[in-house]
Amino acid sequence: MEHCRGANLVWCADFKGWWRTLDGRRCEPLTVTDGWSRYLLRCVGLREGTSGELVRPHFELLFREYGLPEAIRTDNGVPFASVGIGGLTKLSVWWVRLGLRLERIRPGCPQENGRHERMHLSLQQSRARVARRNLKEQQEALEEFRREYNEERPHEALEQRVPDELYTPSPRIYTGRLPPPRDYPDEWQARQVRASGQIKWGGRDVSISQALVGEKIGFEPCGDATWKIWFEHLELGLFDERRDRIKRYKRLPGFAPREEAA
Repeated sequence: MEHCRGANLVWCADFKGWWRTLDGRRCEPLTVTDGWSRYLLRCVGLREGTSGELVRPHFELLFREYGLPEAIRTDNGVPFASVGIGGLTKLSVWWVRLGLRLERIRPGCPQENGRHERMHLSLQQSRARVARRNLKEQQEALEEFRREYNEERPHEALEQRVPDELYTPSPRIYTGRLPPPRDYPDEWQARQVRASGQIKWGGRDVSISQALVGEKIGFEPCGDATWKIWFEHLELGLFDERRDRIKRYKRLPGFAPREEAA
């Protein structure tokens, strides 16, 4: 499997099930691991929910510290995915613009993210899962778990080594700036998604996605008034201009990872 060949080929991200600290506040850890070394990159308790606006700053910190991975693997829940075209959200659109490949496990198939789920089991069974007085003390416990997981816990699958022995940061530096949008081929049609989430096509409004507002998408001619819809190098679906109808793909090409051992 691709992510078994080296660090930063695939990062895995998810939320651990939430609990309440002793002051009654909610704590829902955002967790991110490197799929090859199992290195726990991030384990931070969020109290305000799982919106993309709250999650993005944590990925910005990760990218600045560790560089950019080749791909990010998630489930199909918010803020990583949606029911819209391509399953895109503002967060995943940002990842695509940074040149990252999206991997999504199939609904009801946690084994496709088995290594990350195994880390969650270790977290559930650890002292860090015991409710602390407040989120500050809970975060201190989560950081101690992260240190132990990375530096003290040997893994049988890593030949009894610890993740810290294997993980190295990515050579792909995060500058904080987005690269220029893709230049689609001249024979294609290009449109910018307006604030309404729509584009103009032949003087008519065609709904695309709120997640893509402000982004440039490409339409590749397929013949018979049909066009493939692209965002960067991600193929999203088919557009029938005679009916102003978009056929969304149920699973985008290359999204689903294979089952992996924990």
